[in-house]
Amino acid sequence: MTKAELISKMADDAGITKSTAEKALNSLVDAVTESLSSGDKITLVGFGTFDVTERAQREGRNPRTGEAITIPASRTVRFKAGNKLRDTVR
Repeated sequence: MTKAELISKMADDAGITKSTAEKALNSLVDAVTESLSSGDKITLVGFGTFDVTERAQREGRNPRTGEAITIPASRTVRFKAGNKLRDTVR
């Protein structure tokens, strides 16, 4: 499903205009992005949890040359599905 399809679905389900649904979706995405960038955890009961994890520096290999390289430490987003979502998808 694309963003445009999601906006259409939200508008139809909520009985609102597509522009209002787009504003709501953009607001949600912005709020999630801001919270995660500041290190907060977001829990949507029944849907899932977003949080930020730290990845340690590690050694890797260049696939072309086989040369050892150092992959720097980084932060990444993790999503864990909630029970309701998990049960629905099964």
